[in-house]
Amino acid sequence: MPRVPSVEEIKEVIRLIVSKIPVKHVWINPDCGLKTRGETETVASLQNMVQATKEIRAELGE
Repeated sequence: MPRVPSVEEIKEVIRLIVSKIPVKHVWINPDCGLKTRGETETVASLQNMVQATKEIRAELGE
């Protein structure tokens, strides 16, 4: 069964990205192998990605 990244894991990756690229140039894209997952894992991964993105936006005041 594929592993679903946690919200905190995704936030860590986003923080790393925005430390190197201006946030206005960052686009969080779910094209990360979801085609190879079942519906349950896909939905969970996307929900975590959306939540992480919302929380990072709040942290950055975006």
